[in-house]
Amino acid sequence: MYAFEYHRPGTIAEAASLLGSLEDAKALAGGQTLIATLKLRLAQPSDIVDLGGISEMNGIRVEGDNLVIGALSKHAEVANSAEVQQHIPALAALAHSIGDRQVRAVGTLGGSIANNDPAADYPAGVLALGATVVTTQRELAADDFFTGLYETALNPDELITEVRFPIPQRAAYAKFPNPASRFALVGVFVAQAADGSVRVAVTGAGLACSGWRRWKRH
Repeated sequence: MYAFEYHRPGTIAEAASLLGSLEDAKALAGGQTLIATLKLRLAQPSDIVDLGGISEMNGIRVEGDNLVIGALSKHAEVANSAEVQQHIPALAALAHSIGDRQVRAVGTLGGSIANNDPAADYPAGVLALGATVVTTQRELAADDFFTGLYETALNPDELITEVRFPIPQRAAYAKFPNPASRFALVGVFVAQAADGSVRVAVTGAGLACSGWRRWKRH
């Protein structure tokens, strides 16, 4: 592992300022991808900005017709949340299917979608549910957020703060997991929105999570 400077900001504004001012900084959420990348010496950031102390990026709540999940919410928190289980049980099931107990206790929603691993579970849920990714700079529709293999529309100094999931009429997620890692060899998330339209997203079967939609018949 290469040497780097470590920072632990206490607010979103402080974290965004650090990422914007430092030469080659990386944000650390759950660290399930970044720490492994550092150990393998596949990345050499000048600075690590640990987001773990920012309480404003945590929490799960219902706002109108949306389920809002903070970017630093752990997979286990999403899986066990009464709000998620009531309003989008398929999303709770998706979170419960990620990795093992240790991974679910540390990994985060924001870290997962920011990394955009082509075999990750959350991108399928974000796409199929037509979620909105809220950042320190703007709001991005799911269709515009994911741009390619390990790539998103995020700027270097931009942080995900929360994700807003429209509450669907119904939804389901199923996958064939890798026996060791539980990454999706293939996973499919299907959601019927409040207006009756259907969106489907597939992960693990290509270079990036892909989605499409079918509108309801009149």
